[in-house]
Amino acid sequence: MQDIDQHNLADEIKPPVTQVGIIGWIRTNLFKGWFNSILTLITVYILWVIIPPLIRWAFIDSLWFSTGEECKQIDGACWSIIPTNLRFILFGFYPYDQQWRPLVAMALLIALLFYSRNRDHWKKPLAYAWILGLSLMGLLMKGGLFGLSSVDSSQWGGLPLTLLLSIFGLTAAYPLGILLALGRRSKMATVKALSIIYIELIRGVPLISLLFMSSVVFPLFLPEGVNINNIIRAQVAIILFTAAYIAEVVRGGLQAIPRGQYEAAESLGLNYYLSMRLIVLPQALKIVIPPSVQQLISAFKDTSLVVIIALFDVLKTTQTILSDPQWMGFSAEAYIFVALIYFLCCFFMSNYSRRLERELETGL
Repeated sequence: MQDIDQHNLADEIKPPVTQVGIIGWIRTNLFKGWFNSILTLITVYILWVIIPPLIRWAFIDSLWFSTGEECKQIDGACWSIIPTNLRFILFGFYPYDQQWRPLVAMALLIALLFYSRNRDHWKKPLAYAWILGLSLMGLLMKGGLFGLSSVDSSQWGGLPLTLLLSIFGLTAAYPLGILLALGRRSKMATVKALSIIYIELIRGVPLISLLFMSSVVFPLFLPEGVNINNIIRAQVAIILFTAAYIAEVVRGGLQAIPRGQYEAAESLGLNYYLSMRLIVLPQALKIVIPPSVQQLISAFKDTSLVVIIALFDVLKTTQTILSDPQWMGFSAEAYIFVALIYFLCCFFMSNYSRRLERELETGL
């Protein structure tokens, strides 16, 4: 009976209000000690000074559907630059009446990416789906078959070009980086030396230098009359640059694998190819998921550097809009829109990498 009374008494006694709920969280995280309290008050004051004017500029005093001349008469943001020039920002100089083709190509790419997020779909049919999808994308962009008018690659631009450079670049750079990492750890002196020279040489120069070389220097070595498309040259430069950094990331993962794993593969009678494919690389690649994704995100953002060789990616098309006298002075609104596009793409990659890491239960 006494135990029952004590149990009922314990149920009736509740923790203090200041220790639980919202009040408890605020007290623990924002006002725990005089130093945290001062920092909280300073932060609140800074936010009070910045946020209300920002909201007023972005939403209250802004214009969303108007001309550039009307925007110059207000103090708020001129978001009209986005809807008025959206098609040029997204598709560049691609023929206006054919812009449904890059739109369908992007939709197809996004559908493939979302379908590939589920690891249960990582089977042979998915590889065939990607081959078919990429072929259809190329057909839609280039044309020339099935009644589609041909569009020269010099007219490609905007978001499709950014996605093209990034997706193909990242897809090709990762396996090349793995091969370079294996080559650097190879016991064959020639392969090891060549891998080290390549990795250190590429990592020792900025991507801008490689892009300039691909655009200006490389054509000088081609025979007369032979010309390689600017997009292909930029794509190769991005692949070579990214692969060198991926190689060092993967090499770190290989070094983290205990020696016993290599010895276990040898004891099973596996050759070098099978031991790497079945035992070592799966573990190493799980370890380096976070740094690998960091490099891939950096490579995705670096595709914006192609503006220096006159490729009209989404950043270059935005800059072209800002050179129009009607829209001069509204660069903040345009660049915020472009930054949002890059943020969404990078957030998707980062979020997926965390999900993949949890599914693979990386614990080494």
